[in-house]
Amino acid sequence: MNMLEFIKNENILFINIETVPVVASFFELPEGLKYFWEEKSELMKKNSELPSETFVKAGNFAEFGKIVCISVGFIVYKKGTKVFRIKSFYGDDEKKLLSDFAYLLNNHFNAEENYLCAHNGKEFDFPYLCRRLLVNGLHLPKQLDIAGKKPWDVKHVDTLELWKFGDYRNNASIDLLATIFQIPIIKEHHTTEDIARLYWEEKNLPQIVNFCQKDVLSAAQLFLRYKGETLIRPELVVVVGDKE
Repeated sequence: MNMLEFIKNENILFINIETVPVVASFFELPEGLKYFWEEKSELMKKNSELPSETFVKAGNFAEFGKIVCISVGFIVYKKGTKVFRIKSFYGDDEKKLLSDFAYLLNNHFNAEENYLCAHNGKEFDFPYLCRRLLVNGLHLPKQLDIAGKKPWDVKHVDTLELWKFGDYRNNASIDLLATIFQIPIIKEHHTTEDIARLYWEEKNLPQIVNFCQKDVLSAAQLFLRYKGETLIRPELVVVVGDKE
């Protein structure tokens, strides 16, 4: 039996986050943080790039970035048919969106049988969420507070880790896996730099939310492919409104 068959689809909360540099440019950083970004920039710069030029990638790091969107999705069954419901927490106020997300986990997804799932979640989404929760003075929901837990007690599923099969050199993107598994999600490819530009220059948060929602759907569809199950039909994907 496939080990994933022990996890019921309806017990999984799929998660994706979108992040940006904490300020619009390197020059807006407090002096103390400028020093530390210059140190990090030395490790990641190409050729003679300046710290101000590498700062567009700062959203990758919780110490220099912030979360502007968290999309979550879960599967419900209606007459035996999979329906995928998506809810997004987004905005300029990171503390509020994190607080709202934590409330969802604490009050609606806190049972022992519940799992969190994300693509590259164990290396990015989950630790980033934890770090930004703490920076904003918020308590970690028990589903993210894994300190001291045994590995088998951590209810986290990572679709990238599952794909690696122990091969730590393989870092297949969710777009690549969606393509080879023939998951029909039409989405403009976007990079860290694209998200930073959309947020700080174009002020286009709705487009970022759109990307985030499509990625969380991709993660759910990929998980279903791993289990050998049918995909969620496009017409059965429901985006829940802010007030629902």
